[in-house]
Amino acid sequence: MALRIVTADERLSAGANKTTMALFGPSGVGKTSLLKTLPAEATLCIDLEAGLKSVQDWRGDSIPIRCFEDAIDLACLIGGVNPAADPNGFFSAAHHQHLVAAHPDLVRLLAGKSIVFLDSITDLTRQAMAWAKTRPEAFSEKTGKPDTRGAYGLMAREVIALLKHLQHAPGRTVIMVGILERVTDEFGRVSWQPQMEGGKAGRELPGIVDQVVSMALFSRDAQGALVHDPERGTERRLVCRTANAFGLPAKDRSGRLDETEPPDLAALLRKINLTPRS
Repeated sequence: MALRIVTADERLSAGANKTTMALFGPSGVGKTSLLKTLPAEATLCIDLEAGLKSVQDWRGDSIPIRCFEDAIDLACLIGGVNPAADPNGFFSAAHHQHLVAAHPDLVRLLAGKSIVFLDSITDLTRQAMAWAKTRPEAFSEKTGKPDTRGAYGLMAREVIALLKHLQHAPGRTVIMVGILERVTDEFGRVSWQPQMEGGKAGRELPGIVDQVVSMALFSRDAQGALVHDPERGTERRLVCRTANAFGLPAKDRSGRLDETEPPDLAALLRKINLTPRS
């Protein structure tokens, strides 16, 4: 039996060293540049969009990913074995053992990384959709013609499985970056939503992670209060609470964050986990 009791000390120790976060923001707001606020030696950037030009002077390690199969393999190495996985499927003991034997240098690199910065989940879903369209589930059993609904269903299932596997990565903080887009409905109402292929993965992601944070541009009114100003704002802030005044996606499971916080991920993680500055 794999069941065991986790003591309060063990739980609190694990909680102080591990957070999962979804970080959304419009294109160009500076999401990737937040890498510079994390400890370079402890951080690995998973680069899915070839978008590291803005942090070319960052001294940390990155791994470019150009296909969904590679993303699955890397997630398996980061998260280890899923005991509930199909013995012949992704994240199984056999899958993990094969990768460990095939990539010893990568295993050694990952051993020294406590923070994973995935940039971005938007591009992850695009790669996953391209992969899903080649799978048998993406074709009608009756006619053999492409079945778009089947491809979207497969893409959503596999992306969610990958993100959940990263969520369970032992002792690792995982920050998943994505594009936030402005959506205007037929009545002219404006909302902000994560940009992802399909809808299922985007709807389920907030339930997977501990924290949801939106990065946005602000200006100040005459009294000095923050005003969400995505077109002309010059002050970057992280919106962290669900019931925020700006209508931006956010969730603070820790209960320790203010409505907005400075754009500093290391400081944000210290506040979430109540850890002192080193």
